[in-house]
Order: sequence, then structure tokens, then C-alpha cells
Amino acid sequence: MQIIGLIGGITPQSTIMYYQVLNGLASDRFGDPHSCKVIINSVDFAEIAGLQKQNRWDLLDGLMAEAAKSLEAAGAKCILICANTMHLTVDAVKNAVSVPVIHIAEATSEQIQLKKLKTVALLGTKYTMEKDFFINILSSFGIKALVPNLEDRNKIHDIIYSELSKGLLLDASKQIYLQIMDKLVEEGAEGVILGCTEIPLLIKQADVSVPVFDTTTIHATKAFNLSLNL
Repeated sequence: MQIIGLIGGITPQSTIMYYQVLNGLASDRFGDPHSCKVIINSVDFAEIAGLQKQNRWDLLDGLMAEAAKSLEAAGAKCILICANTMHLTVDAVKNAVSVPVIHIAEATSEQIQLKKLKTVALLGTKYTMEKDFFINILSSFGIKALVPNLEDRNKIHDIIYSELSKGLLLDASKQIYLQIMDKLVEEGAEGVILGCTEIPLLIKQADVSVPVFDTTTIHATKAFNLSLNL
């Protein structure tokens, strides 16, 4: 097993999930008490969120590239950006290092293909739902993305930033998410992408009648499997 580098803190809640998934995979693969070889560069979410609001993706590119460089210098053999939205900086990160940077949308698209689905709902931050970085990758795999209407996008986004990013899991918010998912299923979605790494804290497969794609677990699992073969 090679060392996996995580650019975390975006948010701490989802970074904890990555760490738990990776260590669980190591324990399952090698037996107790094995854990995963991980290095985490945890950035300041307040700085990230502030630059996002200012639309300063140029500064975010530089910040994330530096985080990736530090992970490679520390011995990481592959790198994960532990957030869907921050894959808007993935090209800058890839250009900054020589080790593989695993794209969350590509890993997720591979899993959707295995289920032979053609149309899926995409939930996430407004950046993920409204910009094309995730949708274009889905399209390259022959998958159509359905996104919620503007009002529902705002609800999803606000819950992520005001609640999930702080570890607040409210049943009322869960019901809002489920209602939005039901609408998208009625519109033709055959599955649902939990396209924000905090959403799996709130929504589980058992809550939804169609396949759910937990991007956090999918992303971490892809990295773990790669780490065994580098």
C-alpha cells in the first residue's frame, strides 16, 4: 500500500469521512489492526469559502496547487481533493505534481456505468450543479445529468454551507433533500449523485428508491485501490 495524500478541510466533516472510509478499507483488506497510509493537508475552510464567494478561482488554484505540492513532497503517491466543488481547481493541482490526481467525477461516472444508468440527478453545491465541470465528465461517459430547479438548488446549497459543513444533521433538511430527489426521479433520474462530500452524512441508500452514488466513498475507494497497485 502506497501513501495517499488528501487535500482536506473542505470541510473537516467530509475529510473525517474520507479518513474513516480509507481506514475501513485497509482493515477489511489486510485485517485488524491495519490502517491506511494517509497524509492530510487540511486547509482553512473559511479562506476557501470566502474566495469561492468572491469568485477568485485563480487564487484557489494557487492555494490548492501548493497543498498538492506539499503532499507530494511528504511522500504521497496519489492525491485526492476531498470536495466535489474544489475539483474546479483540479487542472492546477494536476499541473503542480507528478503523481496521479484522482478525479471524483470520473470515479463516480465509472460506478454509474457499471449500473448501466443513462440519466442521473446531480445534487451538490451551486458551483457543482451550475458549472459544467462535473456535468461534462458525466456526458463524456454517456451519462445525462439532471439538476434541480433554481429554488431547490438554493435550498441544497444553503443546507450544505449552513448545516452539513458544521456537522449539523437536521431531519427537516433531510426531508427537503428527499423531496427534491423525488422530483428529479419523476423527471427521469435513474439514480442520484450525492455530489457534495458532506451530503452522505445526511442521505443514505436506504432513504432513496433509486441507486445513490456516494461520491465520498467512491472517491476514497478508487484511491485505495490505486494505492495497492502503484
